[in-house]
Amino acid sequence: MDYIKEHRTGLIGTIITHAVVLVLLLFFGFFTPLPLPGEEGILVNFGDSETGFGTEEPAPSETAPEKDQEEKRVETQTPPPPSQKAVAPVQKEALMTQDMEKTVAMESAKKKKELEIAKDIEKEKLLKEKQSQEQIEKQRKADAEKQRLAEIARQKKEEDQRLALAAAEKRKVGEINNRAKNAFGGSGQGTADSKSTSQGVTFGAGNQGSPQGTANAEKYGAGGGVGNGPSFSLAGRTRVSLPKPDYNENEEGIVVVQVTVNRAGAVTKAEAGVKGSTTANPVLIAAARRAALQSRFNADENADELQTGTITYRFVLD
Repeated sequence: MDYIKEHRTGLIGTIITHAVVLVLLLFFGFFTPLPLPGEEGILVNFGDSETGFGTEEPAPSETAPEKDQEEKRVETQTPPPPSQKAVAPVQKEALMTQDMEKTVAMESAKKKKELEIAKDIEKEKLLKEKQSQEQIEKQRKADAEKQRLAEIARQKKEEDQRLALAAAEKRKVGEINNRAKNAFGGSGQGTADSKSTSQGVTFGAGNQGSPQGTANAEKYGAGGGVGNGPSFSLAGRTRVSLPKPDYNENEEGIVVVQVTVNRAGAVTKAEAGVKGSTTANPVLIAAARRAALQSRFNADENADELQTGTITYRFVLD
């Protein structure tokens, strides 16, 4: 370390000197000058014979200068090699210039083609976006139309349900009125729009029975009331046939059967033991259901397609 510190200046100077020499050699010492110099010729003694002796050159003849002049003329007319080599770079440069012009033209055409391709891609992209927007708008309109139709269907369904409830309520009120008329009807003549008819086993118009009895019971007069005959509740309909249940059971009770009647008056469905029944005896319930399915009512083309009512069977011990 001490040696380096003491000779630092010398080392730096040596390095700089060698670097300068190396740079000079690179720039001026390792390049061959172009064009190369022509080769020098060899002097040949002039003579007119292949044999001869002595050191004295004979005097040239008169024709010698002409030959010398011709040789000089030939040498003068012969183009030196350097001139040919000097022309070559010019031709090469011209060719290079021509290639560069072609390259520039090709690059310009390539750029123009790329721009056209980019424009076509952009147009196609815009067209796809437009088609996508149209499809979205079409789907939106279809969904809106579907919702509108669904809302109309929902409102219609609600209206139908409301009308059905109103009709059911109207039928219920009619059934109550019919029961009241049948139970407490006076002369039996009624009004023009009344559904009540005469009933009994004696002669004359009227609803035979007792005010304390039960509507549609088949026992009349004092001591009547709850009998073993069936009664029904079906608005606007009259009975054609109400068969009595066929059973063999030592038990009393009331079985209410809910029936569904079509326009022809036939019972299409019967459910025994509904609200109002006082017995759960399976024999009585089955007998009431069989009798209900055999029942018939008057036909009514203006009635509902399926009308619901009840038939009540009273089972009593003799």
